[in-house]
Amino acid sequence: MEVGEHVVAVEALDRHAARMVRLDRQACGFGYRDSVFKREPSRWIVTAVELELAREERGSTPRLDYAGIGEELAAMGVQAPGARDVAEAVIRIRRRKLPDPAEIGNAGSFFKNPIVPAAQAQALADAHPRLPGVRGDGDGTRKLSAAWLIDACGWKGAREGDAGVSAAHALVLVNPGHASGMQLLELARRIAASVRERFGVALEPEPRIVGAQW
Repeated sequence: MEVGEHVVAVEALDRHAARMVRLDRQACGFGYRDSVFKREPSRWIVTAVELELAREERGSTPRLDYAGIGEELAAMGVQAPGARDVAEAVIRIRRRKLPDPAEIGNAGSFFKNPIVPAAQAQALADAHPRLPGVRGDGDGTRKLSAAWLIDACGWKGAREGDAGVSAAHALVLVNPGHASGMQLLELARRIAASVRERFGVALEPEPRIVGAQW
């Protein structure tokens, strides 16, 4: 789940108005990997977040739609998973798939999973049956796997000098040596261009880019 689902309010310094404000969940404009704080990073300084959390109840059904959760829980021997079991499964999957930043420089997942109209997603699924997709931000959209699209374009494990793509996960850009930020950004742009050319899908970066435009 996303943290925005449980935010009651955010207290922040509005630098434009030079005053403290309290924004409710709706005013925060939460979306997929997005919010007003990300869209206007120079405006806000977040000072506190108020969350509404529910205690886990017996018989409650955890959300298991994250890729590989069911298989991981089965490998753990868990038949009736609770919140802690699901959290542990996610941690194990990510440790296995994502490179350790203590061993190789990386910023985690670099690209968002693209959300496209359902009709476009269906056309892509007809042409590429292995392309994963789930419900997007509404019934009329689907969220596609950016990792699958990038891998299908042959980028997984690719290297251009010290700028490269992880061999373990196509979403992760790595810097095993001394690549500059601009070299990594140029690689990311080429990856996005190849996905757009082959599949007609636009990729967006997840990290905030400072000092350059996407």
